[in-house]
Amino acid sequence: MYAIIETGGKQVRVEVGQKIFVEKLEVKENEKYEFDKVLLVADNEVKVGTPYVEGAKVVAKVVKNGLGKKIRIYKYKAKHNSARRMIGHRQPYTCLVVESIA
Repeated sequence: MYAIIETGGKQVRVEVGQKIFVEKLEVKENEKYEFDKVLLVADNEVKVGTPYVEGAKVVAKVVKNGLGKKIRIYKYKAKHNSARRMIGHRQPYTCLVVESIA
C-alpha cells in the first residue's frame, strides 16, 4: 500500500515504514504529524482525488529537524576584484517515518 501526499509544494510517494525528508515543519521531535492533503491512495484498487482523496490521511512520526548539506555559491564578475565572493546555504528539513495510511 502506498500514497502520494503533498507537502512543502512538492508531491512525495510514501509507504508504511518509509523514512522521508520534507521541507521543515513546525513540529517537535517524537511528535506525530498528519498529512491530510493525500492525492492518491493505492492498495488493491487505486483512489485518485480531485484534487484530494476525501477521508484519507497519512500519519508520520517526526524523527528529527535539521539542516541539509551546505551548498556553495560563488559570485564572480570578470575584471572586478570586489565582486568575487563565496556564500553558502543550508536548507532546513524534517525527517519523518510513515506510521500509517488510512
